Amino acid sequence: VQLQASGGGLVQAGGSLRLSCTVSGRTISTDAMGWFRQAPGKEREFVSGINWSGGSTDYADSVKGRFTISRDNAKNTVFLQMNSLKPEDTAVYYCAGRPGKFSVVLRNTVEYDYWGQGTQVTVSS
Repeated sequence: VQLQASGGGLVQAGGSLRLSCTVSGRTISTDAMGWFRQAPGKEREFVSGINWSGGSTDYADSVKGRFTISRDNAKNTVFLQMNSLKPEDTAVYYCAGRPGKFSVVLRNTVEYDYWGQGTQVTVSS
């Protein structure tokens, strides 16, 4: 299984980015998917997740109201729309997946089976 994350870059505070994560090697239609991030010197943290059907989503408190997760199973892709970006959002963003029709969103790194290599997001003040 390979995950290709894209859409990162350098943006000014208040700006927007849309991250994409395209999965190859398996169909994600029955998988829970998530986005995590890791800033230098910090642990990897949960950003957002979506269950297999898209009926459940969840967000870290720090991004609620600014970020939106979605999925397009036909394209085997998960998205993270990030608005009103802040310098503290600067990090490498990773997407991850876990097979299973969970009704809830998985929030912990150990719950995910496969990971992408990450895409850098840098927000300047």
